[in-house]
Amino acid sequence: MLTILLTRHGRPDIADVSTYLGIRMDVSLDDQGRRQADMLARRLASVPFDDVVSSPLFRAQETAEIVARGTRPRTDPRLREMDYGAWEGRTHEQVAREDPALRARWEADPATVSCPGGESGDQVAERARAFLADTLAAHKAWHARAAFRRATWAVGLEVDGAGGGSGSGGVDEPGQTILVTGHASMNRVLVAVALGLPVRRYRDALSMDYCSLTVLRWAADAAPDQARLLVYNDTTHLRGLPGYATT
Repeated sequence: MLTILLTRHGRPDIADVSTYLGIRMDVSLDDQGRRQADMLARRLASVPFDDVVSSPLFRAQETAEIVARGTRPRTDPRLREMDYGAWEGRTHEQVAREDPALRARWEADPATVSCPGGESGDQVAERARAFLADTLAAHKAWHARAAFRRATWAVGLEVDGAGGGSGSGGVDEPGQTILVTGHASMNRVLVAVALGLPVRRYRDALSMDYCSLTVLRWAADAAPDQARLLVYNDTTHLRGLPGYATT
């Protein structure tokens, strides 16, 4: 069993959070963003992470380090945000005003229509699918080793006459929990891939707030698109944070 705890980075240090922020502006978190990450860390304080993986962009790495309580994340370039091309650094309002035709086509089908000079949703989905496939392959190998060790341990108990009851841990399903820190578009596309949803729906059907919590789980022999969704975009831990608003 593989469980991925997926989160988006905290609020970035930019003047207008409606700005298209992809891979070309590598900014840090602002003070509010750090507080958001700290509150998620408190919520997950009792959860042991077997691995911590982040987008290489600084705002995601910074969030991962806070949430994982100082653990330095392993970075994977496939988790970086969508490349917004020429829209990077411009606000949603500016793009809608200056390039209304392309913006309308992109809104209608963000899977196949690319940002000018940037990526389409399908291209981001290729990265997400490859990341999930490799992560599941590594987990399958880990699971086989863990299952063998547990079976051997249980047999040893039987030989010794101790038994292998459910309380012993010998029959529990081996599992790993991984913290993955990414971005608004990247995470939504990853969720769409994990659930077998059409990539074109990632914008109108899915939301992804700062430092929200999404939990996805796969059986050890599952394919990347066979996840179970346990929690989605939950921001309960952020309630009461002064000035907090989802975006």
